[in-house]
Amino acid sequence: MKLAIRTGLVAAVSAAAFAVVAPPAGATTVKSDQAANEPSRATATAVTPTVVGDRVTGARVAANPKTVKAAAYNQARSILAKAGSDTAAKSHPVHGKPDVPVSYGTSLLAGSRDEFRSKDRNLPEKDKKSGMSLAHYNAIHDAARTMGIDRW
Repeated sequence: MKLAIRTGLVAAVSAAAFAVVAPPAGATTVKSDQAANEPSRATATAVTPTVVGDRVTGARVAANPKTVKAAAYNQARSILAKAGSDTAAKSHPVHGKPDVPVSYGTSLLAGSRDEFRSKDRNLPEKDKKSGMSLAHYNAIHDAARTMGIDRW
């Protein structure tokens, strides 16, 4: 009995692993220089990261920095406040420190994003991007770019 259960489990795990690794039978990619009836070989493609400035980019989103310069935080705060974020306007500017934890910036962005989405909820869908007006969307992304934050 135990042998039958183990054999069944091994078969199920093997089938699941094969299904993940092997492409479906009809899913062949044909390149322009290949004949239409010639099956292509599935090959793994390595992700080659590229260095842009002091950041590494590639197929994955670069991680947020550990800290944000105080001047960058204050500038992002100003961008969001001018765009109409009460959250950003009420937050205090950073002074007396060269930099702040990245969580300050991500919290500022997330709070402003949620506020903008709430303010713009009654706009028609054609005038919105990511749940907010285009002006608010651009302000959020300008502020994030200023601080070097990719995810918030």
